[in-house]
Amino acid sequence: MELNVGSKIKALRLASDLTQEELANRARLTKGFISQLENEKFQTSISLDSLADILDALGISLSEFFDDTDETPVLYGPDDRIQVDGTGASSFELLVPGSTNNLMDPILVQLKAREKLEKKEPHSGEQFGYVLKGAITLILNKNKYQVSRNSCFYFKSNQPHQIVNSGDGEAAFLWVVSPPQM
Repeated sequence: MELNVGSKIKALRLASDLTQEELANRARLTKGFISQLENEKFQTSISLDSLADILDALGISLSEFFDDTDETPVLYGPDDRIQVDGTGASSFELLVPGSTNNLMDPILVQLKAREKLEKKEPHSGEQFGYVLKGAITLILNKNKYQVSRNSCFYFKSNQPHQIVNSGDGEAAFLWVVSPPQM
């Protein structure tokens, strides 16, 4: 197994939206050192102390850096879904197990006629929804928005909100909440 330390550090730096200079300052190293490391132009190997300083600045541990096992699933099927009760919906399924540890939580919601989700008080975050079937009413503060099939909604969660099926038929929508609230 070949580990390209420099390219892996560069990928982590870019994912953290840092310049080489910013990383160097945080790790108490020089920009030239970071550049040489990322471009794999070292004549000698990096010291464990320097590597530890860089990884600390990037917010990851040595064990995480050297762990090449990426066991995080990419695909999720119907058997992976988690049914949540007590939401006011006839079906409320978390589509990605463990997504409360992620930045967003995708949910499939089905509401029978006249069903409604619990009213939520303001909180941090954002929400997106795409109506797959029927139509829903989105209530934000005191404003009501009709969202029909193949339409979507997006709002910041900093106001009271609730989703209602005001129609006579079933409604279904894909709902993405960030950060997860469950």
